Parts: sequence; structure tokens; C-alpha cells
Amino acid sequence: MMAHSDSRLTHIDQQGNARMVDVSGKAATPRQATAEGRVRMTAATFAAIVAGNVPKGDVLGTARLGGIMAAKQTALLIPLCHPLPIHQVEVTLSPQPHLPGYLIRATVKTKAETGVEMEALTAVSGAALTLYDMAKALDPSMQIEDIFD
Repeated sequence: MMAHSDSRLTHIDQQGNARMVDVSGKAATPRQATAEGRVRMTAATFAAIVAGNVPKGDVLGTARLGGIMAAKQTALLIPLCHPLPIHQVEVTLSPQPHLPGYLIRATVKTKAETGVEMEALTAVSGAALTLYDMAKALDPSMQIEDIFD
């Protein structure tokens, strides 16, 4: 592999190998990141979730917990992420009748040497996957879309 001289590529060493960035020299400061994503579904599935009429139970509450739990596991899922002390994870699922579906937003806070963008993205992904799992019997064609920070 070709060596990289671009100092902006902090996850690559001089030989071009992936590495965990050394943040030991940085001060712990308050950090916050927010990410969003959408789950699109049929109108019938959307109506069933809104009405609380899904066979598996509380879709939105379970998805919210799935997102929180996912954020806390980010360093186990993403190879070069630092394990961080997560101080707060807020996950909201807002109905979007025009999709139809849900907008998922996650905000993660910590005080650490590095940011929590990956934790916020993982929270949205975990909440979206949980929502899908809870409602897939009604609508296996649901789509997880537009996850970004």
C-alpha cells in the first residue's frame, strides 16, 4: 500500500495502515453531536404505529431504547472509535405523515478528548433498525434513509 503524507488522514499511519488516533494529549472538553435519519413505510404501517396497533408492542419506545443502547456500544461496533463516557443520549422519533414515516434524531453528549459524532450516527442507525424490526411483519418494504450528522 502506498504511504500517505496527508496529515489530515488521522486514522492512517505513515505506512498507510489503519490506526486508532492518539488523543492522550488532548484535554477533555464538553462534546455534543446530533445526527438524523428517516424510516419510510407504507401509510398503513405508519397509521398502525401512530395508533399503537403493532403486534410486537411499543414500536417507538423500543426504538428509542435501541438507539440509546446502540450509542453506548459504538466503540464495539466501529473498529477505530474510542470508548467514551457517554453522559447523555437523547433519541426522538417524530412522525412525518408526508413520507409516510419517522424522522429520527439523536443527540449525544460527553466530556472527553474526542467527539461523539459516531455515537450519534450509531444511535440513529440503532433506532431505525429497531423500528424496522418492530414493524417488519407489517411492512417488509420499509426503507431506512438519509442518515447524516
